[in-house]
Amino acid sequence: MSGYSKNRRRALLALLTMLLIVVAVASLRSGVIATPLSEVVAHLPAAIAAIFAPYREVAAPGIDPVAPIVPIARAQLIIILAEIRIPRLLLGLLVGAGLAICGVVMQGLFRNPMADPGLLGVSSGAALGAVLSIVFGGKLAAWWLLADSPLFLLWLLPAMAFSGGLASLWVVYRLSLVNGKTDIATMLLAGIAINAILGALIGLLSYIADDAQLRTLIFWSLGSLEITDWRKLSVALLIILPALGWLARYGDSLNANLLGEREAGHLGFDMEKVKQQLIVLVAVVVGVAVCVSGVIGFVGLVVPHLIRLLIGPDHRLLLPAAAIFGATLLVAADMIARSVAAPAEIPIGLITAILGGPFFLWLLVRYHRAKSRA
Repeated sequence: MSGYSKNRRRALLALLTMLLIVVAVASLRSGVIATPLSEVVAHLPAAIAAIFAPYREVAAPGIDPVAPIVPIARAQLIIILAEIRIPRLLLGLLVGAGLAICGVVMQGLFRNPMADPGLLGVSSGAALGAVLSIVFGGKLAAWWLLADSPLFLLWLLPAMAFSGGLASLWVVYRLSLVNGKTDIATMLLAGIAINAILGALIGLLSYIADDAQLRTLIFWSLGSLEITDWRKLSVALLIILPALGWLARYGDSLNANLLGEREAGHLGFDMEKVKQQLIVLVAVVVGVAVCVSGVIGFVGLVVPHLIRLLIGPDHRLLLPAAAIFGATLLVAADMIARSVAAPAEIPIGLITAILGGPFFLWLLVRYHRAKSRA
């Protein structure tokens, strides 16, 4: 740990925080029509006020009947910030931080650099739960006489996504147990098999879905931060933020687990109980993230490695640093997705796959070289 002094780690955390602020501001400026920074800063307070109050109450004082072009432009910018760019930014920060922390937890829990919620079937399980709610949610609501209840459908999607992610991760975890201990090779192979099965089931549901449902299902397979519904974002915030706060408390447990489960037990940690709790929390975060943004891969794989190289293996610092950089990376990828083919938008899952795929191959090469040297 001598190479990772306290001053260096604090400096890196400060640098990551500054980078996050810069990217967040750039995200508010980016869009089909780029907005000058001065305009964003000038209209941001009114946009924040418009989120909590009807827009006409915020924009009315600025209307000038003599020069209507200026207030109309101002009104449009405030609406764009309040209804599109701010919620999109918050969603990117939330999902990016959540996927990155879950990646850190999975790699620390299974002591494997290639462990990732996507590789272990959590994302696919959550996507299957979300797809089930899309295809059969209306029929289920009618059967329970809740067809007129928007709250039922609002909460059904995250509940089904969480249940699917938890079930798939539990199956992979149980299949990887050999004599009461987790076998890493079996875990990864089980994750590949579960992903294939869940992918086939999602394909089957896509086949029987109607046109409107099929358009929605494309969202889950490619991933996007395009959201204009503050209710869905509020649900995600209420569920993911407490779960992330709880996950951040397991830094000492994950540090002890790096020594081995037996050694962690000697240090006073009940690792089987810790595993169960972490599995549930990861399923919560990934399940809800998938239900609001679709399947976005490689963030939970790439971010933990990059941060570990910079800040060291101490999970007490690795968890918050990964959350900051994961949020930064996903918001930056979203800006690329919006600007490369503007005014069209590339699904963000394609951007993260293009960035993460080569990195994953590099990890495999590095892993095999390390094994051959050993």
